[in-house]
Amino acid sequence: MVHTVGIVLHPKRDSASALETILKWAGNHGASVLGLADDIARIDCNAIPVDPETLASKSTILVSLGGDGTMLRSMRLAAGTKTAVLGVNLGKLGYLAEIDVEDLPWALSAIDSRQYTLEPRLAVRTTLPDGREVTAFNDIALVRVPGDGSAAIGVGILGVPFVRYAADAVIVATPTGSTAYAFSAGGPIVSPNLEGVLVVPSSPHSSYNRALMLSVDETLSLDVLERSGRLAVEVDGGVATYVGPGDRLDVNAVPGAARVIRLGHTTFSERARRKLRVTGSAEVD
Repeated sequence: MVHTVGIVLHPKRDSASALETILKWAGNHGASVLGLADDIARIDCNAIPVDPETLASKSTILVSLGGDGTMLRSMRLAAGTKTAVLGVNLGKLGYLAEIDVEDLPWALSAIDSRQYTLEPRLAVRTTLPDGREVTAFNDIALVRVPGDGSAAIGVGILGVPFVRYAADAVIVATPTGSTAYAFSAGGPIVSPNLEGVLVVPSSPHSSYNRALMLSVDETLSLDVLERSGRLAVEVDGGVATYVGPGDRLDVNAVPGAARVIRLGHTTFSERARRKLRVTGSAEVD
């Protein structure tokens, strides 16, 4: 049963209607509602403000109110806990979300009655040069800084050098992230049910321009080469730090780092086809 609903809000989109629906459902079912203190401070509601650790550990489920960015944030908050995440679209069509706002009452009741499935999601993790550990559910990317030259990166697998890329970026993506930055760089669409890690160069400046698909057991190393410019380290699209020649990132896969709630509405292929507007060749229509 759902005893505590944790909420994670989009920083700008109007979530008043969704919050009211959640609070009403919780009141009728004897459940409490928790939210991040910073989120609750800008919304006039009766949710209980807590810190991120308490939100993730004390909630029965986390409800992400926003788009794909909010969903990724919620998954990072829930990483390493047993708290599953339900994605709710607010406005713009999201790829990761499961339902729209009007579906919230029956969705919460279905979860309360255990009429749902859990979809484990793989993450990628690395330790930055300053010692901070970061986790991403879409991707970790080394991206050229405009005016500082291209990204020159050596890719190693299990400690053995494999290829050197000169590119605008090198993206290490999860199956979830295969439809994001990696897709725009020419990478394949990968089912989230597959456990593996993609390495995709963006605008490579060499004849070798292929992506790599690695197993979760193959540790990946990214060495910033001497000829490289300064690079931004992007974690799920946000800049975490900068690196330069001589720096190295070791990236590991973390299977089942978070769990996403599915209610049987749509399949992965349906969501991918809708969000990415996948169509067939005009020659066969």
